[in-house]
Amino acid sequence: MAPPTGDGRSPAPIDRPILEFLQTRLQATAQVAQATITDTNGHLELQVTLASSYYPELVEEATLTVRWYTNDGFKIHYREVHPNRAWECRWDRHPNPHNTRNHFHPPPAAPTPGNDASWPTDYRDVLRLVLDEIEDRIASLWDK
Repeated sequence: MAPPTGDGRSPAPIDRPILEFLQTRLQATAQVAQATITDTNGHLELQVTLASSYYPELVEEATLTVRWYTNDGFKIHYREVHPNRAWECRWDRHPNPHNTRNHFHPPPAAPTPGNDASWPTDYRDVLRLVLDEIEDRIASLWDK
């Protein structure tokens, strides 16, 4: 098997320094209860539990899972757990047979295929975009 090339099309290893930066950045906010880099299920990823105080009681748990690759590919999965269902979506940049490299799996079920999209190139800008969309989602929950 050939090693990953990091060309944006081939599989690539996880970029741990970027996960560590994101972990530090997220832990500094009141919206995050916990941010941990784990290797469960054989995938190095950042698992974030969002602070329950930001959500109405109908949301039992909200999480964000981030995988960032050395070829700047990523998978960012947001998930809320409600009493009888889950609500989730995913921002992705990776090669696949169902969409362009940049795509979004919309809520409430994050289906595949998703919608083709365009994401910023810098990981900090991607994080800001995702956090802004999560903030909009939280505001809509409080408006219900």
